[in-house]
Amino acid sequence: MRRSAGLLLYRTGGREGLEVLLAHMGGPLWASRDAGAWSIPKGEHDGEEEPLDAAIREFAEELGSPPPPGRPMPLGEVRQTGGKRVTAFALRADFDAGAARSATFEMEWPPRSGRMRWFPEIDRAAWMPVARARKALVPAQREFLDRLHVLIDGPAAPASVSRGAAD
Repeated sequence: MRRSAGLLLYRTGGREGLEVLLAHMGGPLWASRDAGAWSIPKGEHDGEEEPLDAAIREFAEELGSPPPPGRPMPLGEVRQTGGKRVTAFALRADFDAGAARSATFEMEWPPRSGRMRWFPEIDRAAWMPVARARKALVPAQREFLDRLHVLIDGPAAPASVSRGAAD
């Protein structure tokens, strides 16, 4: 079973209210997509590595610098299409999304061409209000937005707050 772990950075109080930091998946398969093509900064780990340790390591690999200081809080696990299990941690912090510099991966492109090319794991990062993030995120990871609201507002948060006004 494949496992990933990641950090969902969030900030409050701006013009947009609650915002989260997301990463747009890199490579030619995602280049022209927006809806469902964003993810929390995350990556795979084996069963020996603690999910929080993996989340911190992967944040640095995907965004080019370690996560800001703070106390990560667990958001639990979701199962993505294809079976991968993703564990996430919320971290209230600010981060310069424009300075993100990702690690790269190699793949054959175009398919069956015999040409190997390098692509960034993520091609950009951005702060998004929760309503926009809900549309941009990989569908299974949208659950983390609901869990973040419960973490911030408590379990009695009204559905209209946890779902966002634009949904």
